[in-house]
Amino acid sequence: MVTEVTPPHTDTERERIIRRATLTGLAVNLFLVAAQVVVGVAANAFSLLADATHTLADLMADGLVLFANKRGGEPADREHPYGHGRIETVASMALGALLMAVGAGFLMASVDRIQHLGELPAIHPAALVMAVLTLLAKEGLFRFLRRVARRVRSSMVEANAWHARSDAASSLVVAVGIGGSIAGYPVLEPLAAVLVGVMILRMGWRLALQAVRELIDTGLDPEETGELRSALLETSGVMGVHDLRTRRMGPRVLVDAHVQVDPRITVSEGHRVAESARARLLRIRSDVQDVLVHVDVEDDLLPPVGLRIPRRDELVATVRELVGERGPEPERVQLHYLGGEVEIEVFMPPGWNGHDEHDLAELRRRVEGALTGQPYLRCVRFFESAQQWCKNS
Repeated sequence: MVTEVTPPHTDTERERIIRRATLTGLAVNLFLVAAQVVVGVAANAFSLLADATHTLADLMADGLVLFANKRGGEPADREHPYGHGRIETVASMALGALLMAVGAGFLMASVDRIQHLGELPAIHPAALVMAVLTLLAKEGLFRFLRRVARRVRSSMVEANAWHARSDAASSLVVAVGIGGSIAGYPVLEPLAAVLVGVMILRMGWRLALQAVRELIDTGLDPEETGELRSALLETSGVMGVHDLRTRRMGPRVLVDAHVQVDPRITVSEGHRVAESARARLLRIRSDVQDVLVHVDVEDDLLPPVGLRIPRRDELVATVRELVGERGPEPERVQLHYLGGEVEIEVFMPPGWNGHDEHDLAELRRRVEGALTGQPYLRCVRFFESAQQWCKNS
């Protein structure tokens, strides 16, 4: 049983929440950059200056997030009929690439420091205090941004949160390095930086890979797809589901599905079933943006029979030949294409059954001949139209 939920945020509210969270990160990083530069210069702590440079990457990321959030929240237009959600995906990929570049920079800087340990200047203890405060601020920012990302389901804010975590890790490296230098073990800083550089590289790779998977239309995971399938099967009138496909468009999900219905219902009823199935998916998941439902009367995943079935106009002409020149014009002809064959239902005018028995026998002979000679014909049914009463338009 699938539980229906109410969408927690409109696009406008979501954009406002993301903007507020990003501006908060921007303010924190601006303060840290200024403080690290001042303390780093005064305390002869080159590692703090390096960490300040790293923090500048956060500011660039925040600006990228603000731009992508603004553009990604714009409604669909003629050139972008599915909206602009992929801007968030591209932004996430850019953030992943930025993390990988920063990680590589840490590795190269660490090797250089190991090679020049004797040239490292003495560090004032104030630098250690600044490094610890920076570490706490970055970790707090990570937790705040990740909570917002889960609340509004934004991969872009999630990427920015992990970027803050990578900064917290780099601040930890700085704190350990400064502490080790003060204690007489200056090699601890570059060794720890090597470890964090690898961590940042791995983190950036994961984010970039996730963005690429979204850009190449990778579907939802099996558990999420199973929930969507169950919801479709619970829709009244749906007898089966196949060809269920999903893809992401930024924070939104697009769904395509084929639903199997009773082959005897009308086209309008089949459309009604499809609309009900579509509305159900839109209700149970707030991140589903659009659902395209194709109605099938049978499982079209089965291999085709291979028989050539004539067009409707040809089949109607066949019906007219069966009725004969003396018979009345059929009021309506319905065709059912099932299992590679066709069933024909012919609705005749009222009183048609009162025709001469010889004519009915001749009709039966013609129909039996058609069934024998045409392998695509499964059966032909004749009905006498009944009286009807309708509301005046």
